[in-house]
Amino acid sequence: MPSDSPGSIYTILDAVVGGVPILLVQFLASIALLAIGVAIYTAFTPFHERTLMARGNVAAGVVFAGAVVALALPIAAILGTSSRLLDILVWGIVAVVLQLLTLGALSLVLRNLRAAIEGGNVAAALGLASGQIAVGLLTAAAMIPT
Repeated sequence: MPSDSPGSIYTILDAVVGGVPILLVQFLASIALLAIGVAIYTAFTPFHERTLMARGNVAAGVVFAGAVVALALPIAAILGTSSRLLDILVWGIVAVVLQLLTLGALSLVLRNLRAAIEGGNVAAALGLASGQIAVGLLTAAAMIPT
């Protein structure tokens, strides 16, 4: 006789079967948002990360990795705290905008950023990537309800 008590295999299976469709929708929306965010971000950078990475430019790879992580952090934070798809999408867009503003601000602070990255200056790339990740972490923390 099946048991419906909390912790029984049937209760757990019901929760999994009911939760998987929601998980898939939220996960796919988050992946799409991340991919779109990365595409928008790379369209706004003054250099072409993918081309530079294909040529073996480590600095471009560091900047690209920093951007991906910085965009993923706030998306992950809201994904972990909200069950509403609209929340994930709206706050994901906010995260992309904040990263674009971060790129603009750091481009002003880190002079000749384009030439530095194109020239393979890993130190400049780490400066940009660390700024992006720091803003991503702060954005993620701000999105977590208290």
